[in-house]
Amino acid sequence: MSNNVFPSDFLWGGAIAANQAEGAYLAGGKGLTIVDLLPTGEHRRSIMKGNVPAFTPLEGEFYPSHEAIDFYHRYKEDMALFAEMGFKALRVSISWARIFPSGEDETANEAGLQFYDDLFDEMLKHNIQPVVTLAHFDVPVHLIETYGSWRNRKLVYLFETYAKTVFNRYKEKVKYWMTFNEINMLLHLPFLGAGLVFKEGDNIKEIQYQAAHHQLVASALATKACHEIIPDGKIGCMLAAGSFYPYTCNPEDVFQGMEKDRESYFFIDVQSRGVYPGYSKRFFEDHNLHIVMEPEDADILKNHTVDYIGFSYYSSRTTSTDPEVIKNMTSGNVFGSVANPYLAKSEWGWTIDPKGFRITANQLHDRYQKPLFVVENGLGASDEVSPDGEINDDYRIDYLQRHIAEMGEAIKDGVEIIGYTSWGPIDIVSASSGEMKKRYGYIYVDRDNEGKGSLERRKKKSFHWYKNVIQSNGANLGHE
Repeated sequence: MSNNVFPSDFLWGGAIAANQAEGAYLAGGKGLTIVDLLPTGEHRRSIMKGNVPAFTPLEGEFYPSHEAIDFYHRYKEDMALFAEMGFKALRVSISWARIFPSGEDETANEAGLQFYDDLFDEMLKHNIQPVVTLAHFDVPVHLIETYGSWRNRKLVYLFETYAKTVFNRYKEKVKYWMTFNEINMLLHLPFLGAGLVFKEGDNIKEIQYQAAHHQLVASALATKACHEIIPDGKIGCMLAAGSFYPYTCNPEDVFQGMEKDRESYFFIDVQSRGVYPGYSKRFFEDHNLHIVMEPEDADILKNHTVDYIGFSYYSSRTTSTDPEVIKNMTSGNVFGSVANPYLAKSEWGWTIDPKGFRITANQLHDRYQKPLFVVENGLGASDEVSPDGEINDDYRIDYLQRHIAEMGEAIKDGVEIIGYTSWGPIDIVSASSGEMKKRYGYIYVDRDNEGKGSLERRKKKSFHWYKNVIQSNGANLGHE
């Protein structure tokens, strides 16, 4: 299988997030953040949706983010492995609560700033470009408890201060930035996505879209600051992407598929085009939602649009208006989807659809005509270590091989793609389930769902495969 279509400066690499990899959750003066309150087990999904029992970790619960894979102390070892694979880029996030532990401290926390200085230096030493997300499911808990998180406009200015602080600190080291990870997630998992906590009687939809407006304004102000402070920098938005297919050619299904897509595109329409789309106005009217906007917001949004569109792609989704069909929903991912009879599923029920990757990339490029950056794609699976210590993850190689091939086809279609950072190049805590068993990496980490294990790093078969992919600039997608 050959795919000699990738630009010579294509950014091959991987992607992790502070809250799923770093651990050291109180080290160096760090404050509590969203995931520090997310335990494993049955209550996790309910808390992610905004039913938060307490603003401190509870006795008797296991919080996997507290130690994670201890990237905070072991990043040099991990960076050497990424360099061995030939990474050109690594997407990471900065933990807001490492820089401003309460979110509104008078001065930034030097220990936190220094940690990321050291991390970026280590990356650059290996010729790995940092691609940095400002907020990856991350709000300091103090801001959630005190102000109700993003429902309060105060967060717009606190976030702007945080963004300017890190732009000024790292302007010589980091050229690629993103504002909010999977910004559309706040509609599906509002606590995880935006730190929103609900109580009885709240108008949840109105609160979500008010918070969304505040994030969109904050994103535009961060974009403005990035362009001013780092003139040669690029800053993008980030979408949890994956097109909705109508289950049938019934126009009702087709229309619903369009509406489902727009639910996500709404955010990027604003960040990329600088205006609220017409359909959003109708949506607010139909649902009787009153979103408070300041007079200056329209200009802020219009004048400070993003340079590129970052997106995650794991699977496509399917939708239907037929009550009988809807009974057959897949459990995978947070986006409800009807089971697609043409497609296989992962162990965790996520639809596997490489062609959908090409479709999604084309749709995003057609819609925005801006460069795309694939900043997450991968397969979560449980890996077995054989008696001789090998991890033969051919299923992962197969998934990635087929998706990268379709990405190549999208480039041939005329889609401009800056780079590809596959999700979780080293095993990390799963965001959705909190499990370690759900592994994405080319590098195995000895740790289980209960937090036991040596944390030893071990190369999987896919490690060597991806090294060849990068070395050949995507031309060699074969197994050996």
